[in-house]
Amino acid sequence: MRGHQVDDGLSVGQLAARIGVRADTVRYYERAGLLPVPQRTSGEHRRYDQRDVDRLLFIRGAQRLGLRLAEIRELLVVREAGACACEPAESLLRRHVAEIDAEMARLAALRAELTGMLTQMPGPDCPDPVPGTWCPPDMPTPKGGECADGPVLREPVV
Repeated sequence: MRGHQVDDGLSVGQLAARIGVRADTVRYYERAGLLPVPQRTSGEHRRYDQRDVDRLLFIRGAQRLGLRLAEIRELLVVREAGACACEPAESLLRRHVAEIDAEMARLAALRAELTGMLTQMPGPDCPDPVPGTWCPPDMPTPKGGECADGPVLREPVV
C-alpha cells in the first residue's frame, strides 16, 4: 500500500538524480497529482520504488513529446487502470502534430517576410532610421511607428 512507513527505497534526491530532474520537480509532480503520495520512513522522509521510477520516466517522455501536464495526467489515469493508453495517446499526439504543423507554417511565413525585408535593405549607404521606428529619415511616420506610403523597410529615396 502506498503512503505507509518503510525504511528502504529511493530518497527524493536519489529518484531525481536517476531520472535527471531536480528534487523540486519530483515534489511538484506529487503536488500536481502526477506521482502518488510516496511511502515515508519512520523519520517522514519520502521513499520511492521502481513503479515511481517508471512513472516519472513516462512523465518526462510525454513532456518531451510536448504533452501538457493535464494531458499526461489523463494518460496516467488510463495507464494506472491497466488499459492500453494508445488510443487516448493517439488523439493527443495527432492534435500536437497539427499544432506543430500550424506553427511551422506560421514560422515559414515569418521567415519569408524577414527574408523579403532583408532583400530590400540597402547596403552601406543605409541612413539611420527615425528613432523608435524602422523608417528612413525622409519618410513621415504616423502614430503607431509605421512608415507612411509603403513598407516599413525600403530603400531611401535618392
